[in-house]
Amino acid sequence: MKFGVVTFPGSNCDEDMVYVLETMLNQKVERLWHKDSDLKGADFIVLPGGFSYGDYLRSGAIAKLSPIMGEVIKHANKGGYVLGVCNGFQILTESGLLDGALLHNNTQKFICKNVYLKPEFTSSAITKDLDPTKTYQIPIAHGEGRFYASDDTIKKIYDNEQVIFKYAAQDGTINDEFNPNGSIDSIAGICNSGKNVFGMMPHPERAADAVLNNLDGKLLFESLLNNCK
Repeated sequence: MKFGVVTFPGSNCDEDMVYVLETMLNQKVERLWHKDSDLKGADFIVLPGGFSYGDYLRSGAIAKLSPIMGEVIKHANKGGYVLGVCNGFQILTESGLLDGALLHNNTQKFICKNVYLKPEFTSSAITKDLDPTKTYQIPIAHGEGRFYASDDTIKKIYDNEQVIFKYAAQDGTINDEFNPNGSIDSIAGICNSGKNVFGMMPHPERAADAVLNNLDGKLLFESLLNNCK
């Protein structure tokens, strides 16, 4: 599988993502620029974290207009795989590829810390090989990560098993105490109904190297590799 990692003005996690995919997972990676209009044969597109276009307007609202996003949307609509992490998740919701929106954290503060995630459903490629009875420690770093959607949309994403991760305590307890940003139902990540587009606020690429004393994020990537064909 060939990955394409998109860089927007203001991206700052693109090289982290490239490093994990190339060095830790031995995958082919194509670096894609936001002005490109060609995915260069990539099978799996990654929109990394950062502050695309300085997060002016809403986070991701300008990035969705980049030339590359027209191709990413076509790719996704044809069943191609796309992963958006943090700012990438915001871009996917702004582009309409994922439901809901990411609002300012309920603390009105930027949050950077380790959190625990619990897989909600294991019917998507990113969670299929994970243990739903366990939690995974993954860092967050965002100011606008509060997932919000209408009641009808929330019902739909549960009915379709589109919720992939929730914020939790280390022991798996899910309640407001362990919800860092006020997201509805502690939702930390979702996929689309076709289960080929994935978005999450936490950064698995920052938890995929033994040097960092955390390999939980690598398990998510390995699940994708094992189940995306």
